[in-house]
Amino acid sequence: MAEARPRPKILGVQLDAQGRCAHYSKPTDIIAIKMKCCGEYYACKECHDALANHPSAVWSRSEWNQLAVICGACAAELTIQQYMDSANQCPSCNAHFNPNCSNHYHLYFETQ
Repeated sequence: MAEARPRPKILGVQLDAQGRCAHYSKPTDIIAIKMKCCGEYYACKECHDALANHPSAVWSRSEWNQLAVICGACAAELTIQQYMDSANQCPSCNAHFNPNCSNHYHLYFETQ
């Protein structure tokens, strides 16, 4: 039997059990992004800016095969490409993700 991987830690301000934070707390605000600059999962860029002592960096398109998004509902890790292709729903547990997160992709991922 395969050993279960520990749930990656999500960092942020006033987090709940599914990774919602003080900045984004709607029911579908359940993803966290591994920041390119430090390799740590944060609930959002604002949480990173508040807690980290360095500037954020953006994942390049050539890195979209990296595991860099986590579902707060089931802890499934997704590649950036899987997340982009997910139609705002976790492919593992079917939890819905906030479609408005696409307005912030440029803060995390190279989009052009």
